[in-house]
Amino acid sequence: MSYDLTNYLVIGVSSRALFDLSLENEIYENEGLEAYCQYQLEHENDVLKPGTGFALIEAMLAINNIDPGVRRTEVVIISRNSADTSLRISNSIDDHKLDITRAAFTGGEPVAKYLNAFEVDLFLSATEEDVQAAVESDVAAGLIYDGPSRDRSDPLQQIRIAFDGDAVLFSKESEMIYQQQGLEAFIDHEQKNAQKPLPEGPFAKLLKTLSFLQFDLNSSNRQSSPPIRTALVTARNSPAHERVIRTLRTWKVRIDETFFLGGVPKHKILESFSPHIFFDDQHQHCEGASRVVPTARVPHKD
Repeated sequence: MSYDLTNYLVIGVSSRALFDLSLENEIYENEGLEAYCQYQLEHENDVLKPGTGFALIEAMLAINNIDPGVRRTEVVIISRNSADTSLRISNSIDDHKLDITRAAFTGGEPVAKYLNAFEVDLFLSATEEDVQAAVESDVAAGLIYDGPSRDRSDPLQQIRIAFDGDAVLFSKESEMIYQQQGLEAFIDHEQKNAQKPLPEGPFAKLLKTLSFLQFDLNSSNRQSSPPIRTALVTARNSPAHERVIRTLRTWKVRIDETFFLGGVPKHKILESFSPHIFFDDQHQHCEGASRVVPTARVPHKD
């Protein structure tokens, strides 16, 4: 009987986003594919350490333990590794007790063309080419930055996910006005269009899925704190914030915390919110955030 992934929140993750493969990637870049493959085979039974995206994946899979017999999330490994070199990844998944049973190992070929086949809602990778291709295929995708991985001995009691606004949850239309015409033109545009919902960005569908999942979990969960908490961390401030609030109302989605920073550094807020991951489209924001929290950049669609 076929397994229908459309009923789940599906996260596709590359092996380098899930595990710390910095040494192995260095071998690949400096010595080539053959040396990389040989190293992986020789260290097949050496368990890989968690990478930047590990905490998020582990937490999302834990959702399936809230109601016995009810699965809500699935994770698929989508990697350019070959089947031969994949055993180290599989062994590490087993050692870390991650409930991941599905994978695509493409032997060096681009992976984006397989994302829709697995009904992927979110794709995380450390390879910019694959992330860009995923975005072009209308899949929410983030380029993982090297940075801190959460201490497994001190896990959060909630899954916390933070998003930038323009060019992430919303389209880049308003941001382009700011970049091309300046702050005054941007504010004037947003005030004139305050009653008009912002167009959806690449992560709008994911936010709506998370919002539905929040409602579903809160309905069945009797814990004091909700299992998922989201935050919007945006450089917008008053009066440009009104259009954002009205847009979220129109979408009927829930954002638990909103921060309209107006130029205040994002990394200070993010360090306090302590998300499993933060998504932003600007390298400068991602670079600062990645020093304190797991971070992924959302490329613009060409």
